[in-house]
Amino acid sequence: MSVRTADPALPATHARSAKRSERYQAISVLVSSTLAFTVCFMVWTMFAVIGVPIKKALDLNATQFGLLTATPVLTGSLIRVPLGMLTDRYGGRIVMVVLMLSSVVPIWLIGYATEFWQYLVLGLFVGVAGGSFSVGTPYVARWFPRRQQGFAMGVYGAGNSGAAVNKVIAPALIVAAGWTLVPQTYAVIMLATAVVFWFFSYHDKAHTVSRHVTWREQLQALRDPRVWKYCQYYSIVFGGYVALSLWMVQYYVAEYGFDIRLAALLAACFSLPGGVLRAVGGWLSDRYGAHQVTWWVLWVSWFCLFLLSYPQTDMVIHTVRGPMSLHIGLNAWVFTGLMFVMGVAWAFGKASVFKYIGDEYPHNIGVISGIVGLAGGLGGFLLPILFGLLVDLTGIRSSCFMLMYGVVWVSLTWMYFTEVRRTEIAGSRRAEALGAGAAH
Repeated sequence: MSVRTADPALPATHARSAKRSERYQAISVLVSSTLAFTVCFMVWTMFAVIGVPIKKALDLNATQFGLLTATPVLTGSLIRVPLGMLTDRYGGRIVMVVLMLSSVVPIWLIGYATEFWQYLVLGLFVGVAGGSFSVGTPYVARWFPRRQQGFAMGVYGAGNSGAAVNKVIAPALIVAAGWTLVPQTYAVIMLATAVVFWFFSYHDKAHTVSRHVTWREQLQALRDPRVWKYCQYYSIVFGGYVALSLWMVQYYVAEYGFDIRLAALLAACFSLPGGVLRAVGGWLSDRYGAHQVTWWVLWVSWFCLFLLSYPQTDMVIHTVRGPMSLHIGLNAWVFTGLMFVMGVAWAFGKASVFKYIGDEYPHNIGVISGIVGLAGGLGGFLLPILFGLLVDLTGIRSSCFMLMYGVVWVSLTWMYFTEVRRTEIAGSRRAEALGAGAAH
């Protein structure tokens, strides 16, 4: 009678199989979440394109146009903290699906609005889609080891490219059948995406926080000054990105006289890299650190905004041979090139800011990402309104870049005194200590 012995290779085989299954689930979650976020961001920035014909139909001024485009951003910003907390508590799968389904009807109804206040009210409800960022970021990050979280969050954040997708799809729909076709089409796309996401995403109870952790305990992070600093950084690289994505189509139309299709295409030269290259920014942050990437992002932004701020200027110089006329200003192609460079830089910056969060708050990513995302979203809400106010007050279209230039100066100064200078002092102290030890 033979005795069957246990195969020692079986436990190792089961372990490898389980690891492959977990890896498959992580990739499926990343891909489906990125798709969902892309569609949500496309809807969130919808008024950037359809706002142009609405502005013409309702005879809106620059400030009213800024308010129209920014209204969805307000809701998407304010809801980020509670959504991040709900994601920590219940998991990202169910929260994301409920969020997407709740926005379908308001999106559809935009096509039937006729008054300015109706667009604003519906825009508030549509803005819920913008809260998807603080749902997907912690949801995706927890499926990957810490050394890969920067890249994973960067891939997910590439869904910001939905702003560029909107600039391709919406103008084509407007030309084909009028702007009311855009919200109707987007509502169908949102519903279909919610279904796809549900079937290709997964839930892991180990990724949720304990039910014994209260919301008050989660919000203790607001007392950390580092969180406020990251909010300031993100108000530029994300808030500025959203604001300029909303503002650029009408800027090209007004400044250079382009039609809406060409204006949207050129505006996408900023929006597309600002979204797609976020994954590269995540990889760079994993490799070189969040501080190094963010520092250089701010300096590149400072340089680009300095040039973009200069308005179209005609000068008369009195020379010995008589008056000489001189024109100073950026043509459309140089302007677009600078916007492209800044879009790349901000893509890297969006990833590097969240690398800070993944490194320093691994057990509280949902809440911290919600707080920082709230600051970035509020920047995306306030900046278009301020852009419009500045244009109405000064008559200078490039005043929007002047404002952003000042905001970047604040961040550079803050980073220098809290990170760069402190690092140098700490380094010099270590060197002095080593020198003293060698002397003894």
